[in-house]
Amino acid sequence: MSDASPHAETRGLPYWELVTLIASLMALNAAAIDIFIPALQDIGTALGVSDENQRQLVITAYLLGFGGAQLLFGPLSDRFGRRPILLAGLAIYIVTALVSTFVPSFEVLLALRAIQGIGAAATRVIAISVVRDCFGGRRMASVMSLVMMVFMAIPVIAPNIGQGIMLFGTWREIFIVVGLFAIAVGIWAYVRLPETLHPKDKRELTGKRIFEAFRIVLTNRVAFGYTVATSLIFGVLFGFINQAEQIYTQTYGLGPYFTLVFSLTAVFMALASFLNSRLVERFGMRRLSHTALLAFLGLALFHGVVAYQLGGATPIWFFVPVMTINFCLFGFIGTNFNSLAMDPLGHVAGTASSVLGFMQTFGGGLFGAVLGSFYDGSIVPLLIGFAILATLSTICATLADGSLFQRRHRRRGTEIVKDEAAE
Repeated sequence: MSDASPHAETRGLPYWELVTLIASLMALNAAAIDIFIPALQDIGTALGVSDENQRQLVITAYLLGFGGAQLLFGPLSDRFGRRPILLAGLAIYIVTALVSTFVPSFEVLLALRAIQGIGAAATRVIAISVVRDCFGGRRMASVMSLVMMVFMAIPVIAPNIGQGIMLFGTWREIFIVVGLFAIAVGIWAYVRLPETLHPKDKRELTGKRIFEAFRIVLTNRVAFGYTVATSLIFGVLFGFINQAEQIYTQTYGLGPYFTLVFSLTAVFMALASFLNSRLVERFGMRRLSHTALLAFLGLALFHGVVAYQLGGATPIWFFVPVMTINFCLFGFIGTNFNSLAMDPLGHVAGTASSVLGFMQTFGGGLFGAVLGSFYDGSIVPLLIGFAILATLSTICATLADGSLFQRRHRRRGTEIVKDEAAE
């Protein structure tokens, strides 16, 4: 689809409301992760978890369920439409959130968190599919940046909400709040969100058709390359989230006030996503994201060297600004990489969103879990992981396009053309 006017492509829903609703659906995923960060220690204590690094599994279990289930919901949404799949996923999310308030053991909690992630997978697949149903090219990247701005704002609010709930209750009440939030978003989507899948784009739910759609996604060089690049860079984000509570409370001794510092980083990351929405239509997805990725890599290497020279950690007054800059750069990478991966696949948007989402979230969750497991009281392992993942992401982006900053010309018949929509 071309870079269409939003009012012509949102099926009668006002542009601002569509963007806000999609952002709220994406926010359900962020809320289910970030609101529990200040509660990890209490969850571990209440459920008898002796290994502090194992508390991170509360986040990892959700991410693995969230990543894996997207493979299911994409083909289903291409066959039955976006609305029924979204509402089914929201129902799973809500029920597991409320049931989790009664868990008797850590193992049961992890199982419910994985199932909650499965329900949340539908919201992610449908959110991205709806945006791709309605927009293409730079317009899609601009819309996704606005969506991601709200998505990135959740880490500003959620940890502080979680900390506030625990001042007057326990971590179990946090699940109730998450469930109520999902109920509100579900009612809004049921009442206002139209079906955006065009009848001509519906695909039969047969093994042959599903295999064909998956083949299209996995054999498209640009889509596959940027999908792997995104999963690597999301490993950076999830690795930091997994360790954030330990780094701020143990390495830097901030105690319960760490959520305020964590929120500061998220504020600037959200602002970077908003700035990306303003700049991407002028400069293009590739130039912005590739420049930001190289800057991210350079800053991670510099920070790692300084931390090592200082015995494992930089001072808090140095750590916070540098990490904030790093994640501002992330705001220019993740959204644009995701849009670059989705742009050539509009005719199989649901399946494409599921395959890309699975690889990005499941892969990013695994990378983040591995990175989190190396926490040893210092920040050096984290920064080494940042540098390794950013390097591999740069290689994948280069292989996807043939070069950095712009896609090489490609031959279509006897004519040399340039992919202007994606530039």
